[in-house]
Amino acid sequence: MTKSVSANYRFFILILVVIIAGLSQGLLLPLLAIILEKAGVSSGANGLNAAALYIGTFLIMLVIEKPVQKLGYKRVITIGVVLVTVATVLFPLWQNLVFWFVLRMLVGIGDSALHYASQLWITSSSPAGKRGRHIAIYGMSYAIGFSIGPLGIKLLPYGMWVPFATVSIFFVLAFLLLLRLPHEYPVQEEKSPSAKRRYAGAVQLAWFALIPSFLYGYMESSINSNFPVYGLRVGISEGWVSLLLPAIGIGSLILQLPLGMWSDRIGRKPVLMLSGFLGALAFLAVPLFSAHVWGVFVAFIIAGGLVGSFYSLGLAYIADLVPKASLPAANIIASINFSVGSIVGPNLGGLGIQYVAPGSMFYFLGGMFLLFTICGFFFQRAKQQEESSLIHFTN
Repeated sequence: MTKSVSANYRFFILILVVIIAGLSQGLLLPLLAIILEKAGVSSGANGLNAAALYIGTFLIMLVIEKPVQKLGYKRVITIGVVLVTVATVLFPLWQNLVFWFVLRMLVGIGDSALHYASQLWITSSSPAGKRGRHIAIYGMSYAIGFSIGPLGIKLLPYGMWVPFATVSIFFVLAFLLLLRLPHEYPVQEEKSPSAKRRYAGAVQLAWFALIPSFLYGYMESSINSNFPVYGLRVGISEGWVSLLLPAIGIGSLILQLPLGMWSDRIGRKPVLMLSGFLGALAFLAVPLFSAHVWGVFVAFIIAGGLVGSFYSLGLAYIADLVPKASLPAANIIASINFSVGSIVGPNLGGLGIQYVAPGSMFYFLGGMFLLFTICGFFFQRAKQQEESSLIHFTN
């Protein structure tokens, strides 16, 4: 293989792995929520259990940088795939909240490890002229898998183990594909800034660009963990829940690449601000439709299209703002923000459903994205400081 063909093949394999990871996440969140809801578990406890996945994500992000440097991208991705596969196989064996909490943490650790290594591999190895497009394809691929995942709920009538076994088979395929990839490692600079300076500098230069990862994690986990509970309580059938959940991903697929290309032309910030504002309005409209499924479907398509690319657009914006040596640190911060948002989402949404009103989860979502839009105006004031901060940071 030539270097160009090898790079294209590597990118293709990584995208397939990301699709499978998205499929797993898109299925496990609503599937486990439905099983626990049917077992009579409260929405608050349901949300807390769902947050275990993101606690695992948060914990691994605190230490992931050094393992990737020592083991390389491929080994870390492979370890992540193995962890998720083993945990997924064990879910049907014992329906116990504590047991599932531990398994969800393992899924979070494995899933986050493979995502961090794969997205860093893609962003660091992509030519500058193709980086934005590659990140958009990465986001679209995850959205494809995430959209397909909830359809696996329809396998539940054939036995509780069937959806879990199906996901495990896909991960075995991912493992086999990874075996064909070469071992590569992140580039390490001899005189790179200290870890403290890299993290502090990344936050200083790109705090606004780091918020979308939090919002995306909050939105994704809240919708997939809380919406099945919300839907069942307002009279939406289980079958319709499995069909409505992919609408977010479908909307993301429709607009992800156009929004990425648009951001290349007019800038990431205005696209993020406008998408956040309109997405907030779409989420706030969902409770108005109640059990009218087609109204919810349209609102989800619009919201997903507008904010479903927040994570990938945020990564692209971060790459625009921080020096290359700080990109791994900035990606870790983005992943931690995603984890924090994903932990807050199911818990806040679950408590809102239980103690406020079923539709409160959408009021929280809309409020978060409106607040983000307001923050964008303040980030503009710091724009003149970016050049001087960058010079000071890299010296």
